[in-house]
Amino acid sequence: MRDEPTNKNQNDQELYNDFLEETKQSFTRATPFSEEEQVKIVKASKLAARMTNIMISLAILLLILPVTMLLTYIYYGVGGKANLLIDVAAKTIYVTEPNMSLEEMEIEDDIGIFTMHVLFDTYKKIGHEDYRASEYDIYFVLDEPNIPEKNYLLDRPLPDIPSVESETLLHPKASIPYDQKEEWDMLKGLPDGTVAEVYLSLSQLMEPEHLEEIMPDEIELRWLAVDTGLEEKQVNEEGIPISSLGYPAQVDYTTWSPFNGRDKTNEEVFMDILSLLERHEDLAEKVARAKALELKERRSYIVQNGINIYGAVVTGPVPELRKLEQVKEIRAMKVGEVKLWN
Repeated sequence: MRDEPTNKNQNDQELYNDFLEETKQSFTRATPFSEEEQVKIVKASKLAARMTNIMISLAILLLILPVTMLLTYIYYGVGGKANLLIDVAAKTIYVTEPNMSLEEMEIEDDIGIFTMHVLFDTYKKIGHEDYRASEYDIYFVLDEPNIPEKNYLLDRPLPDIPSVESETLLHPKASIPYDQKEEWDMLKGLPDGTVAEVYLSLSQLMEPEHLEEIMPDEIELRWLAVDTGLEEKQVNEEGIPISSLGYPAQVDYTTWSPFNGRDKTNEEVFMDILSLLERHEDLAEKVARAKALELKERRSYIVQNGINIYGAVVTGPVPELRKLEQVKEIRAMKVGEVKLWN
């Protein structure tokens, strides 16, 4: 009877020893990773973290792009900014580029993220035909334009950067930078079966109606250069050339033209455009070849003194244009574009 407790204690001791042995073996089996295995684990962790970051970044970008495009369309479209920028650019061409017009229904805009391209063609009338004169691409970042990219399509475009020496329409008191005999000889040497564009500088200021009266019948007045008080000096205070401001001599009955004659005369539309451009002069100076428009001073001068012209662009058959040499009111002439009789 006394041996039973002893056997029981021995069994408990054996069980305890077995437990200690198993615990020891389990700790022995959980040996640390080798250095090589640890490097592999770290690299795998970094790769997983990098992929996670990439996926998060892509998700953010996929969310940002639609939002930024929506904001851009709201800025240019809903806010009306695109229409304003296009309107200023188009009307700048009409009043700063002699004998130039646009097909405003063909003006295109391409909107990107906070950017917009405005693309349009300009046209010049020579004889009875309108010829595509140039292609414009104006790039805007929000409402800030770059200087337009231009592709000229005719033979004798005006210089991209105006200078006193290259000016074609001259105030009666301004010096003439080109040889008059050479210009008249050029006109006389053109075949009779051609039409041409000619820039005329007058010997005195006159009202538009007076110039119409002295033109031969077969010659069409296309564009009138208006005296704004600065053309005599030819440059502003910084020495930057002052180029002509003017407007089409004829009513353009195309619906979208600002000079369509429906509500206002061409003179009234011209003054309205100057007022618009004065409020957006930075944009107008980027679009125009002239980089000194001085619109506030020049518009005020016209308001006080009325519209008087000092030059004009005309077109017609070359035989008729030669007759202009006998018109005493014409001080100087320069030949522009020439085409076969159309």
